[in-house]
Amino acid sequence: MRLQTALGALAYDDAGSGPLVVCLPGMGDNRTTYRHLVPLLVAAGHRVVTLDPRGQGESDAAWPDYSPAALGADLLELLRHLDAGPALLVTSSYTGATAVWAAAEEPAAFAGMVLIAPFARVMPKPNVLLRLAVAAVSRFRPLWLAYWSSLFKTRRPDDFAAARARLSRQLAEPGRMAALRAMMSADVAACEARFPEVTTPALVIMGTRDPDFPAPRDEARLIAQRLGGRAVMVDGAGHYPQTEYPAETATAILTLSTGSGPAPGEVTTIAE
Repeated sequence: MRLQTALGALAYDDAGSGPLVVCLPGMGDNRTTYRHLVPLLVAAGHRVVTLDPRGQGESDAAWPDYSPAALGADLLELLRHLDAGPALLVTSSYTGATAVWAAAEEPAAFAGMVLIAPFARVMPKPNVLLRLAVAAVSRFRPLWLAYWSSLFKTRRPDDFAAARARLSRQLAEPGRMAALRAMMSADVAACEARFPEVTTPALVIMGTRDPDFPAPRDEARLIAQRLGGRAVMVDGAGHYPQTEYPAETATAILTLSTGSGPAPGEVTTIAE
């Protein structure tokens, strides 16, 4: 399916029926990152919409702005188009900042929010060597694919090779790597500043082996505390627990939708 906005078209899939769940992937990825999670949420009685953010997947590549806030504006437009009541929002990595912005901008649009491995704040500046490495992986598709592949730390799904090939084909399209670089250089400070405005029930999910954070548990606790929410660690998972451990991730998500699970401020671990 495609949603035509004033600036371009957004691709999304729509499955199941029931209370709405909307899922956004992180940068340099696409909506199929949730392909193993969606059937579990649908089976639990949810309607699940997975969106390719602007510049990614099958959405149009060329946009004037790729900031988390711009992605948030697209998300709110999609929710108005769906007209299905407040949504449970699930984000991954880069779009964690999008979740903060959107929940602050339009609180009534969300029943809850799940931030998986979120980059939702301004992170400490990396050293020179790491900055050079980041610049390289954002410019050369093979390097990005190698980096993306390295983020699965314990197990890869059976369809990993097909998923990697799909992502490679998409990133080879004109404008895709430029969109990725724009996201890498985007300033998330405007989103981070809106933490105090967020009243939406929140859950942070992190893999215990997430290599993008020096201390994943500490990062999960910090973001959960800022949101007045909860945190769940998925034992063994890297940066994409929704793909590596979909059943465990679904279990954690459903604790938010049902109001069960850890108390606000608590960090728990869920194992296979």
